[in-house]
Amino acid sequence: MAVDRARIRVAVSEILAAIGEDPERAGLESTPRRVADAYAEFFIGLDQNPQDLLQDFVPVAGSTGELVLLRDISFRSICEHHLLPFLGTAHVAYLPRDRVVGLGRLPSVVETIAARPQLQERLTEEIADALQEGLDPLGVLVVLDAVHGCVGTRGPRQAASSTVTMASRGTLMEPTARAEIIALISAGG
Repeated sequence: MAVDRARIRVAVSEILAAIGEDPERAGLESTPRRVADAYAEFFIGLDQNPQDLLQDFVPVAGSTGELVLLRDISFRSICEHHLLPFLGTAHVAYLPRDRVVGLGRLPSVVETIAARPQLQERLTEEIADALQEGLDPLGVLVVLDAVHGCVGTRGPRQAASSTVTMASRGTLMEPTARAEIIALISAGG
């Protein structure tokens, strides 16, 4: 189901009128179209299945026993509570069982799941679940660190704060394994 841009344009015009603005005035006349175009981009993940991105894996003979960690994956999502953006960094690790995937697939999975109305907590869990289901690894660890527009611009107005969430599966649920990966994440750039 594609985003209904016409309905978004009407809704944005109504919001502008509801706050006392003239949606037809110079400077605002193109805003409904711009917002509709932005929402189509922000929510493109609604039409995508992250599992499709993990189908092109490479089989490996037996467990490699080695961790795959991709640090500092930039992402953006839209908080479903206020429809404001949250921007952050994802760190994704998995311990392959019998297959690996191209490293470029990991950011694609993050972006696909982030491109939906989201909560950071659920986003973290859904990324971990997608990797667990799609790659059948021995373990998965996902850490997200994000700054939320709703926290920085309204209510508490804590522009410098960030939220960290973590989800782990399989052998990477073990505290020692998690601590080792967290140390590797922290050692990054």
